[in-house]
Amino acid sequence: MRQTFFMLAMTLLTVACSHTKEQRKEGETPVAIQFSADSAYAFCQQQCDFGPRTMNSEAHEQCGQWIVEKFQSFGMQVTEQRATLKGFDGTPLLSNNIIARYQPALTDRVMLCAHWDSRPWADNDPDEANHTKPVMAANDGASGVAVMLEVARLLQADTCRLPVGVDFVCFDAEDWGSDDVSDSWALGAQYWARQFTVHSPQSTVENSTIRYGILLDMVGGQGAHFYQEGYSLYYAENVVKRVWNAASVAGFSSYFPMEEGSTITDDHGPVNEIAQIPCIDIIPYYPGCTQSGFGPTWHTVNDDMQHIDRGTLKAVGQTLVQVLWTEAALRY
Repeated sequence: MRQTFFMLAMTLLTVACSHTKEQRKEGETPVAIQFSADSAYAFCQQQCDFGPRTMNSEAHEQCGQWIVEKFQSFGMQVTEQRATLKGFDGTPLLSNNIIARYQPALTDRVMLCAHWDSRPWADNDPDEANHTKPVMAANDGASGVAVMLEVARLLQADTCRLPVGVDFVCFDAEDWGSDDVSDSWALGAQYWARQFTVHSPQSTVENSTIRYGILLDMVGGQGAHFYQEGYSLYYAENVVKRVWNAASVAGFSSYFPMEEGSTITDDHGPVNEIAQIPCIDIIPYYPGCTQSGFGPTWHTVNDDMQHIDRGTLKAVGQTLVQVLWTEAALRY
C-alpha cells in the first residue's frame, strides 16, 4: 500500500478522542462473544512459519493452501480465484485470491478482507543492505488474515447464527507495487473487483448483495492507532461511523481515535471504485513516526513476530466482533 499525506476536499467533523477504555455509546452494550488475541497471534505465527509469502515462492503456495484448509476447518465454503497478473516490472505473478464464505446461502452479506502476500523487498529499511531482502510481513499481511481466521472460528463456535452471511476475502499480490507506476499496488484486489462486476464469482446465490466491506491492513503492530482513513470517509462514511462506534462500545476507543488520518492507496480502492461496494480500511497511522506514517517496521526486515502486539489484535478483533454480532440491528 501507499500513503499520501493530504486530506480530502470535504468538511469532516471530528471529535476529541477519549483514551479511556470505558467510553461507550449510550444505549449499546458490549457483546458477550470474546475475541481471542492468543488465537489470532498463533494464526499470525503459523503464517510466518512458512517464511516470507512473496509472489511465486514455495512459501506463498504452501501458506495459501494452509489458509484454505484453516477456513474449511471452520466450516467455511472456500474458493480459490487464481490468475496470472502482471507486475509493474513485467513479472508474471501467480496470484490466488482466497474467498471463504460463512452461510453462503444468505443473500444479505458483509465482507471482511485483507491481503496475505509479503513484500519481496524491504525497501524502507533504514539499512540499505536490507533493501533487496524479503519482508516477513507479520503485521503487513499476516495480521489481517489472522484476525479474520479467529473471527471465522468464533462464527463456527457460536450456535446463534448471524442474520447475515460473511465473505472473508484474502487478496493476493497487494504488495508488489512501485510508487513510480500507477495502479501497480493491490493487483489481486483489482482482479477480484473486475471479476465481481462481471459475474460475482464469490457468490453462488442469485441477487446476493455485499452490503459493505472492512479491510484489515497491519492490524497487529505495536503502538498502533487506527485513525479514520480518507478514502474510507469519502466512500463509506456510515461504515466508518459504525466501526468506530463499535470500538467505543467494546472498550477500545483509545485504539480508534475519532479523528481523520491520511489517505491510503490500498485494497479498498478497487472494492469501492470498481466493484462499487462501500469499503473502509482499518489501517494504522503513526503521525509522529519519521520513518513512515505506517510505523517503524513497515517494509523493513523488522516486520516480524517480535513486533506483533496481542493488545492491538484484541482491539481490532473485538471491534469486528462487536460489529458483526450486532448486525441484526443494522440497516443502511
